[in-house]
Amino acid sequence: MAEPFNLPLRPLVKKQDRQDSLPVEIAQINAQWGSFRQISENRLREKIEVDKSKDPWSDEDENEKSSTDLDTMERMEQLYKKRAEITQFALQAHMETLFALDFVSLLLSKYTPRQAETSMSAYLKQAVPLGSINGEVVELPPKPESVIQDTKTVSRGWRLQNFKSAANKLLDCASRLDTEAASETRYWDGVLGVKEKGWKVCRLPRERQALGVQYGFLESTPIFRDRALAALRRDGDGSLVLDKGLAPSTARAVRVRVKHRGQLTGCSRRPPPASNADTIEGRILQARDTLFEEELFHELFREARIMGSQGVTTRRNLVQFPTSDEQDILIDLVDIGLEALPDDEQITSTEHNVLADALGHSIRVLLTYAHRQNLRRRTQPPPPLTPKRRHTPEYNILRPIMAYLQHSSHVRWLESFMKDTSQVLQSAGLGSEFTAAPFSSVRRPSPDSSVPKVEALVQTFLMPSESIFSRKLATAQSSFHVRVRTNVVSPPFGTHYEISVNMPQYPSVQPPSRIGLQDEVSRVLTHFIMLDILSAIAQNSSATEAENIGTQPKREGLLTWEAAYPHHGELLARSKATGQCRKMKVSMSRHNLMAETYHIRGIEGFGQRIVDRTPTLRSQKWTSDPTAPKQPSLMEFVADVSKE
Repeated sequence: MAEPFNLPLRPLVKKQDRQDSLPVEIAQINAQWGSFRQISENRLREKIEVDKSKDPWSDEDENEKSSTDLDTMERMEQLYKKRAEITQFALQAHMETLFALDFVSLLLSKYTPRQAETSMSAYLKQAVPLGSINGEVVELPPKPESVIQDTKTVSRGWRLQNFKSAANKLLDCASRLDTEAASETRYWDGVLGVKEKGWKVCRLPRERQALGVQYGFLESTPIFRDRALAALRRDGDGSLVLDKGLAPSTARAVRVRVKHRGQLTGCSRRPPPASNADTIEGRILQARDTLFEEELFHELFREARIMGSQGVTTRRNLVQFPTSDEQDILIDLVDIGLEALPDDEQITSTEHNVLADALGHSIRVLLTYAHRQNLRRRTQPPPPLTPKRRHTPEYNILRPIMAYLQHSSHVRWLESFMKDTSQVLQSAGLGSEFTAAPFSSVRRPSPDSSVPKVEALVQTFLMPSESIFSRKLATAQSSFHVRVRTNVVSPPFGTHYEISVNMPQYPSVQPPSRIGLQDEVSRVLTHFIMLDILSAIAQNSSATEAENIGTQPKREGLLTWEAAYPHHGELLARSKATGQCRKMKVSMSRHNLMAETYHIRGIEGFGQRIVDRTPTLRSQKWTSDPTAPKQPSLMEFVADVSKE
C-alpha cells in the first residue's frame, strides 16, 4: 500500500507579530466559550486541569491511526469533498460580491442612472426599478462638551508626540546627512587628488556606479592591460581604498643574479619599499610597479621558451641562460619585503653587482621600448583582415641581453688573445701591434633623426653586434682583420668570426668564411702568424745574403733559409761551401714561440721528405710572461745558427 499523503486544503494561519486588539479578542472568546455570562472561574480552572492531565500526543496518534486506516478510495473521496467545499466557498464569495455590486449600483441609480445601469445584473433590472433606493446623511447627536474637550486633549497629545518623534527623526537625519556629506567630501577630495597627480580616473566597465583608476600601461598585453584598472572604494570614514581585485598584496620585483664558476657573485638591488605606502598614491604606485614587474617576468619567461636551443632553461620561477663557459645569469621574481627566500643560494661576493644592476635596468628599458613599439603600431593603419588569427610575437628582451653579453665575452677573449700573442712577438723582437674597435656597430644617433634618442639607442642595441680587430704582421704588407659578429634575433644565431688575411707570400692561403669556435679561431690566427714569421725569416736571410755579396770571405758561410714546409713551420738551409743542410722548426702558440734547429741527412733533393736527423743543435723559446729574463731576438737567433 502506498504511503499516506496529506494535502492541506485550508491556508496556513500566519501568526501576527503584534497582539490582537481588544475587539478581536472579545470576538474570539465569544466564538470559543459563548457569552461571558456562561464563563466562570471554576469552569476555567477545570479546563486548565484537564489540559494538563491530557496527553499532548494523543490527538496526533489518533490522527495517524485514522490516516493509516483509511484506504486509497477514502482518501480520494475526502479529496473530492474538500475540493467541492473550496469550490462552494468560491462560488459563495462570488455571489456575495455580485449582490454587493447590485446594491451599490441600485443606490447610485438615483443620481447616475446610465452609469449605474451598466453594472446591474439583468434580474435586478427587471425586478426593481431604477432610483428606488436613496441614501441620506444622518447627523449624529451632539456630543457633550466634556467628551469634546477630552478628544481635543488626546488629539493635542498625539500631535505633540508625533511632532517630537518627527523632530528626533529630522535631527538624526541631519546628523547622518552631515556625516555622509563629510565622508563624500573626503572621498571626492581623494579622487580629485589622484586625478591631479596625473592618474586616469574613469568608471568601471562592469560597475558603472563605481570609479576606478587606470594605473597600468595601455600597450601591455591583454592579460595585464585588463588588470591595470582598480576600483576606488570609499571606506566608512570616507577615505579612499584601492580595490586591486586579484592583484597581490605585497610588492614584487624581478631579481637578476650572476653565477660565476658555480658560485653567486652578484645580485641586483631590490627597489626599496615605498615610504608613502600608507597613502593612496603610494598604493597606486606600488600596484603599478608590481604589475610592471610581473609583466616583465612573464614576457621573459615567454621569450625563454623559444630559446631552448640557445642554452636558455626555465623552471618554476626561474630563467637561466649562459653568457660564457664560466658565467650564467639567473632571473626570477621575488617579493620585495622578504630578505631571503628559503631556497636561495648564498651570495659569496659582490664582484658582479654592477653587472646585475645593469642587466636589471636593461630589461626594464627593453620592455618599455616594446610598449612604445606597440603604441606606434596601434597608431598606424591596421593590416588587412584575414581569417587566420595573427600571432603576437615575443618581445626582444632576453635575446639582445644575451647577444651583448656573449659578444662582450668573445671580444674580451679575442682582445686577451691579441695581447698575449703581441707580448710573445715583442719578446722575440718582432714588432706586432693590433688595433681594436669593440662594438663598432654601436653609433651615436644623429640629432636630426625623427626617432627619439632613447628609441634610436635601443634600436642600435637590437641590431647585431660587431667588433673589428686588425693586426699588422712582421713582413711588409702582411696583415689580417677579424670581424666578430653576434646575433641572436635572426639566423645565423650565436657569435661568428670572419677573418680576412692579406699575405702576399701566400696569396692562395685563405681562412674559412665563418668560424664559430674560439679554439679554431686561435689555431687559425696562430697559423697565420707562424706563416708570417717564416716569411720574415726567409726575407731577412735573403737580405743578409745580398748584403754580404763581395764582403770578406769569413762571412761567405752564412746559411740562407727557405720555407720548405710552411704549413708545418719548417725551414731548410744548405751551405754552398760545405754542402751541409740544416732544418729549423718554428712553432707558435698563444703563450710562446719556439724555434729549433737540426742537422739533416739523407735528403735526395731540396724540399723532399727527411729520412733521418741528428739531435737538436740549438733551440730558443720566447713567452708572453713579462717577468721572464730578456733573451736574444728571433732574428739574432737565426743569424747565430746561420753561421758555420
